[in-house]
Amino acid sequence: MGAPPVLRQPTDKPPFTLAEIKKAIPPHCFERSLIKSSYYLLHDLFIVAALVYFATAVIPALPAGLPRLVAWTLYWVAQGCVWLGVWTIGHECGHHAFSDYQLLDDALGLVLHSWLLVPYFSWKYSHRRHHSNRGSLERDENFVPQQKAALAWYAPYAPYIEGNAAGRLLLIAVRLILGWPLYLTFNSHGRAYPRWANHFDPYGPIFSDRERALVFVTDVSLLAVWFALFKLASAFGFWSVVRVYGGPLLVVNAWLVLIVYLHHTHQALPHYDSSEWDWLRGALATVDRDYGVLNYFFHHIADTHVLHHLFSAMPHYHAMEATKAIRPLLGDYYKFDATPIVKALWRETRECVYVESMEDGKGVFWYTNKF
Repeated sequence: MGAPPVLRQPTDKPPFTLAEIKKAIPPHCFERSLIKSSYYLLHDLFIVAALVYFATAVIPALPAGLPRLVAWTLYWVAQGCVWLGVWTIGHECGHHAFSDYQLLDDALGLVLHSWLLVPYFSWKYSHRRHHSNRGSLERDENFVPQQKAALAWYAPYAPYIEGNAAGRLLLIAVRLILGWPLYLTFNSHGRAYPRWANHFDPYGPIFSDRERALVFVTDVSLLAVWFALFKLASAFGFWSVVRVYGGPLLVVNAWLVLIVYLHHTHQALPHYDSSEWDWLRGALATVDRDYGVLNYFFHHIADTHVLHHLFSAMPHYHAMEATKAIRPLLGDYYKFDATPIVKALWRETRECVYVESMEDGKGVFWYTNKF
């Protein structure tokens, strides 16, 4: 029995406005609380500290061999999940959703993201443009889908990659392990610029003149973290730093790529060229997904993403309530996919290879994999 047909998101202009969506949400959901936001941050940092203690005091006392290997693996996965929560709070700082104080949000966001080797201000600026241009084939900033004409070179190889299990598995592994640093350094799967674009060059094409100074501040902050890691490696050994810091970093980076990819990649989601795009339809062209108990540790970044694209300055602790409030109004314009995450990743990698317009002359594009 074949898979059920995909219920595509409507592409007509919505019968509601952003103001009407906002009116459906309880007003308190837009309130930021420094105390509540700080509680969630301290909650995460407490778990981080407990896991570091486990890694530095408990694991070395275990018998060598399989017990330690299992313990290290569990530590990397657990710490990576908690660090994704810390990353989410830094992301909220970039959206001015942590507190009512912009300077505090930026200072804290710089510290939290630099710790995770994320270029805070650089990514804040490009991410802001992603929110301003979601769904636009010309101006969106990340996971911008290719059109068929741009993949003529790839067509002969498609059956060996998406078309078979081993190739697809390799593609997924490369994407999860290398996707985040490739995006930051080479703008992989990012918006097309006339020259090399990355998140570390203050004079790169991603940034405007007024943004360049804080990109430089970001670079200095990252260098400070790299220097701290060097000093830790000198004091405790290179492999100790790799085990305690490097393992969880790979996990949080993989989670980040996975979540962002699955937010914006689905056969039911349209993309628009300049003849059709508008902000509201673009913002709605994303999908919420369920990560089970990890929704709690991820601060609901994955299961309230539609709401986040509409009101990015709303704190995460109000996002679930606000999502429930707007779903009846959004109707078919709201997309939620309960497919298990591993199955969804496998399916989207196979089915969502490029986009093409299904109607001649209309600037609405849908994912497909037919070459």
